[in-house]
Amino acid sequence: MTVAAIYLVIAFGLGGLAMVVRLPPLVGFLAAGFVINALDVGELPQLELMADLGVTLLLFAIGLKLDVRILLRREVWLTTSAHMVVSVAVGTGVLWLATIAGMSMLSGQSLTTIALLAFAMSFSSTVFVVKVLEERGESHALYGRVAIGILVMQDIIAVVFLTVTSGKLPSIWALGLVLLWPLTRILRWIWSGLGHGEMQSLFGIVMALVPGYVLFSELGLKGDLGALVIGILLASHPASSELSRSLFHIKELLLVGFFVSIGLSGLPDLPSIGVALLMVLLLPIKSALYLGLFTMMKLRYRTSVLAGLSLMNYSEFGLIVVSVGVASDLLAPAWLVEMSIAVALSFVVSALVNGRGHLMVEKIAARLPAQDEYQLHPEERPGDASDAEVVVIGMGRVGFAAYERLTDHYQLRVVGVDYDGPRIERLADRGYRVIEGDATDLDFWNQLRRSQSVRIAVLAMPRHGANVTALACLRESGFGGKVAAVARYDDEVQWAREHGVDIAFNVYAGAGLELADQVGLPEQVTSETEEGLTER
Repeated sequence: MTVAAIYLVIAFGLGGLAMVVRLPPLVGFLAAGFVINALDVGELPQLELMADLGVTLLLFAIGLKLDVRILLRREVWLTTSAHMVVSVAVGTGVLWLATIAGMSMLSGQSLTTIALLAFAMSFSSTVFVVKVLEERGESHALYGRVAIGILVMQDIIAVVFLTVTSGKLPSIWALGLVLLWPLTRILRWIWSGLGHGEMQSLFGIVMALVPGYVLFSELGLKGDLGALVIGILLASHPASSELSRSLFHIKELLLVGFFVSIGLSGLPDLPSIGVALLMVLLLPIKSALYLGLFTMMKLRYRTSVLAGLSLMNYSEFGLIVVSVGVASDLLAPAWLVEMSIAVALSFVVSALVNGRGHLMVEKIAARLPAQDEYQLHPEERPGDASDAEVVVIGMGRVGFAAYERLTDHYQLRVVGVDYDGPRIERLADRGYRVIEGDATDLDFWNQLRRSQSVRIAVLAMPRHGANVTALACLRESGFGGKVAAVARYDDEVQWAREHGVDIAFNVYAGAGLELADQVGLPEQVTSETEEGLTER
């Protein structure tokens, strides 16, 4: 218990210190792993279990929100394949040149060994990227969907690699996994009767671990992939988003163990730090290659830069590849420490770069040659909001309610904006005017500025961070209309008012006011209101 307390205090302290200096807490958790290792505190067996549970729940949550059609898109499967081939070739070339230059850790290594290291460096971290996207509230943005699709493709390649290198084929019973499809129909029916409390959260954990991780592992497949597959099969349930939200804080807490465990892999010495820094210097090349490939796929520079920067890191799977090399006597055991240092440093660098915000991305994109918007990917072409008086950003429950109220009660011309493609299709089929757009995109606000009819912008996105970024882009574009924003906490409301938002609204307080209004209405008016709501 004493060892666990020391782990908790160090992780909490360094995570808090990272926040003070405006870094993501995960940077502090990574540092905590190295500090604990240096202090020789002792092992905490539960940490590995905690880390594995966190990663499993993360992949299950990805599956709950993943549209598998994204994997069939050219910008996902072709970019993944091309990037892996080129990055392995480039990485092999750079490491081979370092060998010729006499870098001690690399001297005497065969070309096969160097290629294996380059292959390990070609993967990006699913855990890190998804965490960054969730903190921004942009996992459904186009660049977020493309990045997650690439990560899933990389996971599939990882399964193939592990199967080939293990020398063992999956169990013949793995063919029976096709029965999971009809089984999940029964599971969705059970899920519908569990309500919204702890039983639903427990259901999600059981699904991720039992038919997900454990079943796939027993059949000779990657357990994490099993959790992802089960999540995908259950994603069509109406409560999938609710379940993902209910597991969010559990998953975040467990992932602390994952980041701490990265730093526990070993302590660096001077030669290993040199090789790790060389690996880190390759990260901009990795990101630039993604930028070039995405641009060739007709994505906008901004989308390409955001996706490329989010994928600019090394993966924990690199440690698995290196461990396979060690087991096959292709690599010395010291390379496990080497790779863990490179992964940790890549997380720090990527956190620093991605933490700079979207305005930095806009500046990078502005320096690149102009693109013909009519040649772009269909989802990248500008939407038409020219005759709207109000723009509602974020068509979730709050945004949808605001849209209906402004349209039906105040008779205003309203257009909704969202970056969730399936949601846009559903609302458009019901007759709502909704366009696809990203409020954190400066070009989007510049387009609205050219429309003189737009005089009110309602920021109704669920993540405060996304509303903050949208407000910064809005001000940068010179938008002169009124701005209204929703928030979940009083400090967020205060922040919005201090930064020039005309109307800042606490959604929970608003719900209470609406309830009070309904209770205080005369009986006749109340019944009329209820009839109106029923008709809708």
